[in-house]
Amino acid sequence: MRVLIVDDEAPARARLTRLVAAIPHVELVGLAEDGEVAVQAITTLAPDLVLLDIRMPRLDGFGLVDAMGDEMPLTVFCTAYDEHALQAFDARAVDYLLKPVKPERLAAAVERARALLAGTAASRSRGMKSVSDIVESQGGFLARLLVRDSNRAYLLPVDQVDHIRADRNHCDVHARGRVFRVRRTLTSLAERLDPACFLRINKSDVVRLDAVREIQPWSHGDYRVVLHDGRTLSWSRRFRAAAAE
Repeated sequence: MRVLIVDDEAPARARLTRLVAAIPHVELVGLAEDGEVAVQAITTLAPDLVLLDIRMPRLDGFGLVDAMGDEMPLTVFCTAYDEHALQAFDARAVDYLLKPVKPERLAAAVERARALLAGTAASRSRGMKSVSDIVESQGGFLARLLVRDSNRAYLLPVDQVDHIRADRNHCDVHARGRVFRVRRTLTSLAERLDPACFLRINKSDVVRLDAVREIQPWSHGDYRVVLHDGRTLSWSRRFRAAAAE
């Protein structure tokens, strides 16, 4: 895999260079100090993957992605700021790493990019639209959620999600004993989750059906939904009726 590093700070470029050198079967083909230099480097060097900073002079990371359009290689954003994660994945990022980038996180991101390249090549004859289809959806539904835990962002496979609860302007995602935050409304999430796997049971809760241990009749047409971890939720009569339609 051919990698280009784009960062306006020399220490950051040096660190990424060392980390990339430690990953097997990866070739560092170039360094660029801003987006304008990177445009020429991408055109000339044809990297498979760009490790891209966001805040840079002249042309920033998102400006580079916009400038390259469909010619933009796979991208892993490497930045000191966590607030751009959603925009990064809207720009079809493979991953979003916060500085100082950890070796194991970079290695995992590179392996994800390698798998995407292999999958894209294998699927061209089957008419897959783009790499973003692999990262973001399967059959039109979300395959992963962009979630946050403290100051880190993750792509969480939806089959690890047990329960999603609305909380003001975000949702809490419960997955294997941990709670993550996702900056979407519950309604927008529910519309993108496979209804064969997920069920909205009231105005505040969505559950993964395989995470449900038991459903118990309750009162006034409502039911209790007991998850495998023991949490109990309410399945309202209104949402039961909607599920039966």
